[in-house]
This record gives sequence, C-alpha cells and structure tokens, in this order.
Amino acid sequence: MTSVVESPHSSEQIAAWLRGLLTIAWADGNFDEQEKASIIALTKDKLAPGVELDSLEIITPEELAAVLGKNTPIAENFLRTAVIVAIADGTYSPQEDELLHQLCQALGEPEDILAALRETLTVKEQVNSSALIPPPPLTQPHDVLDPLRDWLDRLDIQDPRVARFLCKMIPSQCPFERDVVLFGRKIVHIPPLCKINPLYEQLVSLRFRALSYLADDCKEDISEYI
Repeated sequence: MTSVVESPHSSEQIAAWLRGLLTIAWADGNFDEQEKASIIALTKDKLAPGVELDSLEIITPEELAAVLGKNTPIAENFLRTAVIVAIADGTYSPQEDELLHQLCQALGEPEDILAALRETLTVKEQVNSSALIPPPPLTQPHDVLDPLRDWLDRLDIQDPRVARFLCKMIPSQCPFERDVVLFGRKIVHIPPLCKINPLYEQLVSLRFRALSYLADDCKEDISEYI
C-alpha cells in the first residue's frame, strides 16, 4: 500500500509511534500472544508497509522519548492517539493510567491532561467461575471532560500509517448491546459502547477524520475500513 502524501515524520518516528500505541493497547493484558502476533503481522504488512520495523514489541517511555523528543508537536500528537487507544473499549484501567503517566513525564507533556481520565478510572473485571461482570462505565459530568475533549479534537493527522492504525483500532460502529447468559439465565446486560463511553464522539470524529485523510489527501481505497 502506497500513499501520494509525503509524511513530515521519519520512518523511525512512525515505527516508535506504532510501538507506543501497541504498548498502550496491551497494557491491561487483554491480548494473548497469538493475538499480539496477528496485530504485529497486520501492522507490518498493511498498516505501515515500507517502514523498517525491526520490532513491534513494547517500547519504554524513555525509548519513545529518544525518538519523538520532549515537548514536541509529534510527542503531543502521539499522546493524543495513545489516549484514544486507551479508551477505545470504553474503560480506562490502572495499567493504562500508569503507562500514560510515565509517557507524559518522559515526553515532557503536562500530566493535567490525564486528570479528568483519572477521575473516571475503571477496573476491568475478570471472568471467574461465579460471575461475569462488565466493567463500570466512564461516567463524568460533561464539563469535567470538556478540556480533554478539546485536546483530543486538536489531533493533527499527518501520516497515512498512523491514520490506518487508528481506523483499525477504533470500532467502525457502536458495538451492539447484548445480554450475557449463563446456564440459561441472564447474568448481566451490557449496554452499547456509545452509551458507556462519554468520549465516544471523539473516537467517531477521529476515525472519520482519519478516513477522510486517507481518501482525500492520500487517495487511498478506504473500503476495507468501512
């Protein structure tokens, strides 16, 4: 897959960026090794072709800062995408919060951008032998999250490889609500993601802008993402 747009970022920066997003995605342990291998293969073959990716394993905040720099526009845009990946499933875990905290420090970005998210901290419940409990939703008054919404909306998409990654990571539509049934009895009702994630509009908007960038600026076929 090629693009008619020349990115302002180097291949080394994009490789580090994608490794950082995967590190966030895997922070709460929801991916097994087979799933990780599939995502790595997808990223290398389709999302970032032409980039020399020696490794798509986790990257430390210090390694990332060495490539992206401190208090730079690319570092800030990376953090915006990192937050998007962290909240894409509607929850914000302690592991994700700790990693984003470390990234803010390493990249020289103010940590107050995480304050509203930290207020909404939710722990994903694990399936056990007695019950299946969905994670509590991110619930905060709109005015508390408005600064974070504005910050996320300022994400500047300038690279097709990052845009492709976002189109794959962000669901194309609000997942349907469903009932979890065990032994013929309804254990719990899980609402659709758009009703439990107060930042869902930011996710949808970002995905749309990524798609528009790929179609209009890069002249790419976006049918596989729709």
